[in-house]
Amino acid sequence: MCYKEEQLVEEKVFKDPVHRYVHVKDRVIWDLIATPEFQRLRRIKQLGTSNYTFHGAEHSRFNHSLGVYEIVRRIIYNFQERPYWNNEKRLLCLCAALLHDLGHGPFSHSFEKVFKLDHEQYTQAIILGDTEVNRILKLVEPGFDQAVADVIAKTYEDKLVVSLISSQIDADRMDYLQRDAYFTGVSYGHFDMERILRVMRPMEDQVVIKSTGMHAVEDYIMSRYQMYWQVYFHPVTRSAEVILSKILHRAKFLFETEDFTFKLEPTHFISFFKGKVDLQEYLRLDEGIVSYYFQLWQEEDDEILQDLCERFLNRRLFKYIEFNPNLQMNDWMELYRLFQKAGIDPEYYLVVDSSSDLPYDFYRPGEEEERLPIHLLMPDGSLKELSRHSDIVEAISGKKRTDHKLYFPKDMLEKLKDEHTKKRIKDILYGQGEVENAK
Repeated sequence: MCYKEEQLVEEKVFKDPVHRYVHVKDRVIWDLIATPEFQRLRRIKQLGTSNYTFHGAEHSRFNHSLGVYEIVRRIIYNFQERPYWNNEKRLLCLCAALLHDLGHGPFSHSFEKVFKLDHEQYTQAIILGDTEVNRILKLVEPGFDQAVADVIAKTYEDKLVVSLISSQIDADRMDYLQRDAYFTGVSYGHFDMERILRVMRPMEDQVVIKSTGMHAVEDYIMSRYQMYWQVYFHPVTRSAEVILSKILHRAKFLFETEDFTFKLEPTHFISFFKGKVDLQEYLRLDEGIVSYYFQLWQEEDDEILQDLCERFLNRRLFKYIEFNPNLQMNDWMELYRLFQKAGIDPEYYLVVDSSSDLPYDFYRPGEEEERLPIHLLMPDGSLKELSRHSDIVEAISGKKRTDHKLYFPKDMLEKLKDEHTKKRIKDILYGQGEVENAK
């Protein structure tokens, strides 16, 4: 039997809190899970700094990747013998699902923004580069590694395959909504996935939903909407992200400063500071390494780096207020000057952070392809775009919500000896209405 078709003597299972079990029968999948590149995902948290807000949110990209694989495995099982489904693509779909997050770095999106990285590009680099993952994929058949990379890049010719991994109702979203809800302890992310899987149907270029399953999809979309605003964009989580980002910016600044020398050379960060990161250096960095440096930097000679690291490690986060810089630019400029006058560097201690989300949209020419709409398969065989048939979805379609917060160290302000400056800063900040942090 060729490697592509080889099955394990006995099916392996992972006990999973969301899907009960993750089933593995293919030798290829089992071997991919065992690679160093995939095992590294155990050391990358799925939700970055959300555990500062929801203490149970300690789950990893490893958990999530197995979950996405399991959902795709179930979808494919339901697609057997249906029109438009080519079972020759089964292993390709499973591998792409398993490996779709392989390139995430420590603390994911916060880390990416500072160093201008793209985890999807690194995912493709791991799949196609000098890695154990690549060696396994090449054993399947010639060009298989490139096909997996193309599915993840959303450039693969079979758009039905791509839609299983990346669309407005895909296995990735269905797993992270439920998994993140479970580990954060909230109820928002739960929806009837089993019903959705039963009413999914393959079409020529995407998965569609039988019209009888519309209400389950409505529930899914509203779950996604609630999770973004109640969990992913939680202001306390964002406060931790702000501090994390400023630590990395400060460390990079100090590295580039000629008259500053770190007590211990930040070896693992040097290539990131220089903007020349090769694949092996990228793979060596995980959240354990980053946290180790943060521990060391608490004792560095730079007061700002010391303070930010101590805040991050011990959860002394910034406070926040509602603040729209587009409407309050004069307040922003005055606060910036007042912070400078008070000896508090506004580059690190006065931060506007904005979050926005578009929960559902129909296709608009020229915009991102992943916004292709969810289609309902009607009894007569025709397709109808979801928001044209659902009043609930129509009400939120195309409506982008944006939220702005201003973050600052309230404890530093309280210690100011210049009472006039302190009062003026407080008048500007609290005149906007102070938000009491929940935690």
